[in-house]
Amino acid sequence: MEKSVSLGARLGQLAKLRQDRPAISDHRRTVTWAELDRRSNRLCRSLEGLGVKQGELVSVGLPNSVEFVEACYGIWKAGATPQPISHRLPPSEAEAVMDLAQTPLVIAAEGFAPGRPRRDVEDLLASCADDSPVEDRIPPVYKAPTSGGSTGRPKLILSGRPGAMPPDAPTTYRTSGEDVMVMPGPLCHNGPFTSAFGGVNQGAHLVLLPRFDAEETLKPVARHRATWLYLVPTMMSRIWRLPEETKATYDLSSLKTVWHLGAPCPPWLKEAWIGWVGPETLWELYAGTEAQAVCVIRGTEWLTHRGSVGKVFTGEMQAFDPDGRPLPARKTGEIFMRRPGGAPPTYRYRGAEARTLPGGWESLGDVGFFDEEGYLYLADRRADMILVGGVNVYPAEIEAALDEHPLVQSSAAIGLPDEDLGARVHAIVQPRPGLTEAALAQHLRARLAPYKLPRSYEFVAENIRDDAGKVRRGELRQARLGPQPEGPAANSAIPLAPEGR
Repeated sequence: MEKSVSLGARLGQLAKLRQDRPAISDHRRTVTWAELDRRSNRLCRSLEGLGVKQGELVSVGLPNSVEFVEACYGIWKAGATPQPISHRLPPSEAEAVMDLAQTPLVIAAEGFAPGRPRRDVEDLLASCADDSPVEDRIPPVYKAPTSGGSTGRPKLILSGRPGAMPPDAPTTYRTSGEDVMVMPGPLCHNGPFTSAFGGVNQGAHLVLLPRFDAEETLKPVARHRATWLYLVPTMMSRIWRLPEETKATYDLSSLKTVWHLGAPCPPWLKEAWIGWVGPETLWELYAGTEAQAVCVIRGTEWLTHRGSVGKVFTGEMQAFDPDGRPLPARKTGEIFMRRPGGAPPTYRYRGAEARTLPGGWESLGDVGFFDEEGYLYLADRRADMILVGGVNVYPAEIEAALDEHPLVQSSAAIGLPDEDLGARVHAIVQPRPGLTEAALAQHLRARLAPYKLPRSYEFVAENIRDDAGKVRRGELRQARLGPQPEGPAANSAIPLAPEGR
């Protein structure tokens, strides 16, 4: 029976097979498979010389680049685990993440993590010229991405699988060794990291953008005749709103798979992309970094199940009521997940505890329902739900309506205290030139029930969502409320029975 191969050894196999074919490209250069293998051997030896040991987590605070990929393979070859961290994090948050990781070293540019042992990739390469094969090691943990979640406090999510590639490696993201993948999403986030390295480990050519830009994302698709593209709804919206003549400049006909994930996608936007790239090309995935269970849906299915994120592809999912009882079809509740029967744990937290129900069910905090055919429809995050006069209002629905306006660049809806209603909807909008509050209110009145309409608006200049399309509504709300006394949140969502009940 064929055994799993370490990710370091897998890279060696690909280097022998593909030699001078392109492996990783960024905006500055391309490295071949042979170069990637040799340079990661040098990085491995340098890391070992600095005291990095098998099983340790090594923080990587680099932007999307060839160096990011090289660093990860150097870490895997040392038997350690890459712990990706955003190079844009404020110092206090970065320190909290690295404290959790107990990292012996951070691989980042000068100025990041002052006071900690730090090297960039060129420093590490300069300290070792030996690029011969290294001793084969399997890291006990494949990856350790970070998440702030709904608590606002960072946590690490350590993968339940080792840094090895099984012979029957799943192809959830529909990648193969013949793909050319374009990645505008930040590799410090789990979706981009997992899908990108999943493709590279199969031999795909990975093309990285240093940051997302709408037109700049289309350029490498056309230039490299890319077959695979990763997006989040914010990216989809900004690309779609490019002038028609700009979009028409770039030939996207080579694309066979376009994924979107990371945030809810407004139906109008999904329909637009289905019409553009084709329903058989557009795919959506719903899961957490924890990976207990996964939903997948293709555009062809979505057209007959509008608004769904798909059927369960692996593991189990179930909607539960506030007392922890399973709900029938069409009844909205908190979505709990469970890994496949007999499977080992898919993750473990460092810095947090799972939200659980008896029977091995775990929640990521999302609310939704299943239809009679088993298709899942999400409403929103449990912690972000707004209770307006005793009625549940989901910010994602309001944001989808806001973002449908052509002069809205990005948006967030939060709940603020209201003497009469308990909470009211407050819309935070990044506008394009010419947008007025009156026009936006009129636009929403045609799309939302009266109780869901924002009672107040705020226009801001900065992006509301990050590079991965995420929005931290809790932080936005806290910034507008100021320091609050300890106690239950005025805007808390449906409670569940205590753990273990």
